[in-house]
Amino acid sequence: MNSVMLIGNLTRDPELRYSTGANQTAICRFSIAVNDGYGENERTSFPSIVVFGKQAENCEKYLTKGKKVAITGRLQTGSYEKDGRKVYTTDVIASRVEFLGGGQGGQGGQQGGQSSFDAPASGGEDMNIPGGGFTSLQDDDIPF
Repeated sequence: MNSVMLIGNLTRDPELRYSTGANQTAICRFSIAVNDGYGENERTSFPSIVVFGKQAENCEKYLTKGKKVAITGRLQTGSYEKDGRKVYTTDVIASRVEFLGGGQGGQGGQQGGQSSFDAPASGGEDMNIPGGGFTSLQDDDIPF
């Protein structure tokens, strides 16, 4: 199973581009800061996020550096040549991006609210995550 769920803050503004060809697809890239552990053992990771289609356009429109998001998706690795050296990459291909409250006043006039967009499959790839994606838990649902 290849499934990833992350919550973090954008480290930079999203970059939106469109694929070439007859059926242009929106492609949005950004990275988030994700904290793990606590105290002296706390670490921060900076995964690269890739979003496709209408959801990509919404990310570019509503997200800015510092905004908190929840990402559901899958890992994808790749490589390319740069200056004669092979560079390896790991990206999170988002199937769902949930805009969380906080930051600079929420999105779309929703103060402290949240909004989410599900990504359609892109390029024939199955981007749906079993279980319907990210689920919010209420305090009463937590078993401890």
